[in-house]
Amino acid sequence: MSECRSETDHNHHHRGKSSEILLDKTKILANLPIILGQVILDAGCGNGYMSKEFYKLTGELGKVYALDPDAVSIDVLKAETLNTNIEAFVGDITKQTELGASCLDLVYISTVIHGFSRTQLTGFVNEVKRLLKTNGTLAIVEIEKSDTPFGPPLDMRFSPEELKEIIDLNPTRYVEVGEFFYMQLFER
Repeated sequence: MSECRSETDHNHHHRGKSSEILLDKTKILANLPIILGQVILDAGCGNGYMSKEFYKLTGELGKVYALDPDAVSIDVLKAETLNTNIEAFVGDITKQTELGASCLDLVYISTVIHGFSRTQLTGFVNEVKRLLKTNGTLAIVEIEKSDTPFGPPLDMRFSPEELKEIIDLNPTRYVEVGEFFYMQLFER
């Protein structure tokens, strides 16, 4: 077990919901500063499709933590990623996780924060700041704050400008990553 770990347990269920087919993974990966040997957290990983992509880029020298509050999704991901450097575990990114301070190069979260309450957003920002190394990256993928054929109500969504006000990190890049989706990058 890594020095980035300790134990907790949380409950939340979103089984079966995934934005995977709607996102341009190639564009996302091309715009993330991932190199061999890095340590990455896929927060709210769901079925772990991005965790598996991150693993390909970080290699055997790297580590990918896949965190989700849904124990069933995590159990499935654990079974699918045996003998890899992907460590899947149940957790809640809006609270202190099992990971140690300043141990991550990248925190990636996709189509999750629109569901956070104000208290959860504060907890999320605090936890990301605790986890990221100096110059580490936070990547947030969200659905545009405009009329779309799917997604949460507009008042739940965040524009990139609103994210910049909420996230107390240095905004570095905005990228369109699918029809109706964007990725906003921040640096610690």
